[in-house]
Amino acid sequence: MVQPTTGWFGATRLKTRHLLLLVHLYEQRSVLRAAEAANMTQPAASKLLAEMESQLGVPLFERHARGVEPTGYGQVLIRRARAALSEIGRAHDEIVALRSGLIGQVSIGTVVNPGTTLVPQAIAEVKREFPGILIKVEMDYSRPLVAKLQDGQLDIVIGRIMEAEGAAELDFEPLADEPHATIVRADHPLARRDKVSHADLAEHGWIMPPQGSVLRSKLDAVFLEHGLPLPQNIVETASLPVIIHLLRNSDMLSALPAESVAPYLQTGQMRVLPIELGVRMEYFGIIRRRDQPLSPGAERVLQALRTTAHRIYSGKE
Repeated sequence: MVQPTTGWFGATRLKTRHLLLLVHLYEQRSVLRAAEAANMTQPAASKLLAEMESQLGVPLFERHARGVEPTGYGQVLIRRARAALSEIGRAHDEIVALRSGLIGQVSIGTVVNPGTTLVPQAIAEVKREFPGILIKVEMDYSRPLVAKLQDGQLDIVIGRIMEAEGAAELDFEPLADEPHATIVRADHPLARRDKVSHADLAEHGWIMPPQGSVLRSKLDAVFLEHGLPLPQNIVETASLPVIIHLLRNSDMLSALPAESVAPYLQTGQMRVLPIELGVRMEYFGIIRRRDQPLSPGAERVLQALRTTAHRIYSGKE
């Protein structure tokens, strides 16, 4: 295979269609299906892939009877390609926003607790001064949010860095930790007790985060450490509105930061059970990409997040 003889940018002339095909190959794992997704013929797709591998001097995909699989080189380029394509799309959106009279846009990802306190308050502060900034908010667990940040789909994430891979490319500003309590509806049978045990918790249905999440692992560990079987009557969801509806209309339990359901606790619709659950998440914070300068609108949102976080979390353990 031909090796590049000059600098990377001088030796390669990758175009948007190369990057789009690369992402389709990763998603489809088939040259034929990737070609169809990219609206080109299979020979044209094979030629583009060969061009990329020739220009870079490394194999990007392994070919086998079942299709194609990205090599280590391919995975690196795919991650960068997705980020580049996302930035191109976002540049288009910003131009459209400017043409329509808006003043830029910002995409924020957040985990539940700061998503119900910090983020809304910071957004309200920004909107009072800059109503033209379009702010998009996505709530999820840290791992998928950070992946979207690395792909360029988000500007800022309020969460945790769960993976070592790519962590050196991220900047983390710690804000606060996240103790979890056991939340139930006000008329729940356990809500009438002065004391609740972990065995009592295991007998009821649970609203759990999805398998593979850090919180799910911590919850499972709590039951196992107390010699109890894992709850079998469960609903898996990452959606706070779904969790709240289930809590209000069933005898299911959920582990949540009390702040995330503060309005329901204050009005007496929900209660915190009198038990130290033993689940405490690591510090969450503001996460950004080191190599990606923020737009003026995103910088303004970042400032509001910092000042609002100082007001909310200052003095808390």
